[in-house]
Amino acid sequence: MPQHSVRLAYQEFAQAAPAVHAALAALGKAVDDSGLDKALTELVKLRVSQINGCAFCLQYHLNIVRQLGLDLDPRKLDLLAAWRDAGLYSEREQAALAWAEALTRVAVHEVDDAVYAQASAAFAPAELAHLSAAVANINAWNRIAAGFRFAPPPAVRGSAA
Repeated sequence: MPQHSVRLAYQEFAQAAPAVHAALAALGKAVDDSGLDKALTELVKLRVSQINGCAFCLQYHLNIVRQLGLDLDPRKLDLLAAWRDAGLYSEREQAALAWAEALTRVAVHEVDDAVYAQASAAFAPAELAHLSAAVANINAWNRIAAGFRFAPPPAVRGSAA
């Protein structure tokens, strides 16, 4: 397997584009402050990062889950790529994951009415707006981190995984 060299390190990006870094961090804080369950938003960020193949964001968000000791069954992390078949995820989690996948793949497929109906049944309008912002934000980070090949941060071991 070929090794890819880092094009620009995370800290170099933050220094080169501090206003962009701050804006993305502020969007993340707005989602965190919205009242959405942090474990749910981290699952969504992990799934989107899997789809986009972003090693940096996968490790970063796994570290968050572990550091915060979020109430997540470790099997949900292990089986996230196959969430539809795993039989572990709540209806709300399934709706969030389906919505996140639809928004992430919007360039390939329009967002299906059934996926919207499922999401809007599981989330109040303000929750769905913040969930959508979380998806948009992680997609932005994935494109930056994958494009510059940010090196994944060291893994953190904790109680959640």
